[in-house]
Amino acid sequence: MKNIKLVVKRLGLLLFVLLGVTLVTFLVSHVVPGDPARMLIGQRADEQTLANMRHAMGLDKPVVIQYINYLWGLLHGDMGVSIRTQRPVLSELMAYFPATFELTVFAMGFAVLLGIPLGVLSAAYRDTPVDHGTRVLAILGVSTPLFWLGLMVLLIFYRNLGWLPGSGRIDYLINPPTHITGLYVLDSLLTGDWIALKSSVLHLVLPVICLGYIQLATIARLVRASMIEVLDLDYIRTALSNGIPRRRVIYRHALRNALIPTITVIGLTFGELMGGAVITETIFAWPGMGKYVVDSIFFLDFPAIMGFTILVAVIYVLVNTVVDLLYPLLDPQIREVN
Repeated sequence: MKNIKLVVKRLGLLLFVLLGVTLVTFLVSHVVPGDPARMLIGQRADEQTLANMRHAMGLDKPVVIQYINYLWGLLHGDMGVSIRTQRPVLSELMAYFPATFELTVFAMGFAVLLGIPLGVLSAAYRDTPVDHGTRVLAILGVSTPLFWLGLMVLLIFYRNLGWLPGSGRIDYLINPPTHITGLYVLDSLLTGDWIALKSSVLHLVLPVICLGYIQLATIARLVRASMIEVLDLDYIRTALSNGIPRRRVIYRHALRNALIPTITVIGLTFGELMGGAVITETIFAWPGMGKYVVDSIFFLDFPAIMGFTILVAVIYVLVNTVVDLLYPLLDPQIREVN
């Protein structure tokens, strides 16, 4: 019941968040110098043609009226029409969303599945070669520029060794799996298309390692710091002095408390990556939302920019809701307070 109330409360706050996001984004889009109508018809068009285009796009109306019309459209599931492509923004975002979501899920899975154990080992064997090696790995991860790392893995594994593909989501000679969710790996499994599955997984390896390594380093450092703090607490020392196996104390008691700040960072990082891993998507020619919104910004495609911003805001709120639901599972005291 408490969880249901929390979800309802979060969804209620989502409305206020979206209203604030739309207002700020709308105002910023109208402050930025430039005329979308002029960019659409070209610099050589006469003033009458420009006026007609501005009227057709609704840009000749007062800003308040434009904002109200935009909100009315959102209530009916209409994010407007892209100035650059002349297609509905919502349909375009839904076309690019699966690629970014698939890349983000695999990158975060890679980072979490390796980052948490490395952080635990580093804290459990503090000031040993294991700890030193993990810390060096983490420092390299947080200090290595993403664009340089992407270029290096392409140079080594694609150009020199030829082990892995370097761009796109699937080989151009292979048909994508039958569209069900838009996620190539999942759709390949659901349809039993093993050729497409192998190609889509291989295409994920390099961008996932590139994007996930940096998050892995952050998670490992955070888990290590939290674990060291928890391992020095009295109840941990008491448990060890009572003869409880060290492995059990670490993984059943210390790790649960240490994961609370880590879960928060994981949630925020997931939302950030869903906002568009622009550099990774550009380097590996990954057809996701990051590259889409960058192209829209260069073209002053305000409907596309605002639609993207609203989608990212929804993702952040939903991810934070999931994080709040996980807190009581990790710490019973939080459950009692709530």
